Amino acid sequence: MSVIRWQPFSDMLTLRQAMDRLFDDSFVRPSRVPAPFGEGLDLPLDMYQTDDSVVIKASVPGVKPEEVEVTITGDTLTIKGETRAEEEVKKDNYFRQEISYGAFSRSIILPGSVQTDKAEATFENGVLTLTVPKAEETKPKQIKIKPKGVIEGKKS
Repeated sequence: MSVIRWQPFSDMLTLRQAMDRLFDDSFVRPSRVPAPFGEGLDLPLDMYQTDDSVVIKASVPGVKPEEVEVTITGDTLTIKGETRAEEEVKKDNYFRQEISYGAFSRSIILPGSVQTDKAEATFENGVLTLTVPKAEETKPKQIKIKPKGVIEGKKS
């Protein structure tokens, strides 16, 4: 019979890690487990701003541009589509099945004031890129600083 030294603090740390993982996975971060066939799929995207516009890039590999629907209602952008399997393979013949197929939809709120009527979309190599110009009042403006006592190039 072997004697194992009890270390209560290491056991408590393990319990704390388990509880943190439970709460993080359940409430803070949505699950990243691939959805089964027929359920809504997650649509990964990046959104950033330039001086003139808001740019959204969505990864939609295996989807043709005409199969993607992009709508903007108010300040909400919605991207919808569907990925389809190219060939029918019996489930019994699979070793691994990690690629998800089915409908996807993603809605996000656009930041600030944008000109949705001037939005443009391009599609290249499975990446949808939307460019939405900022409204004139939200574009950054540079204000020229004049030294005190100088009026239009003359010193007073």
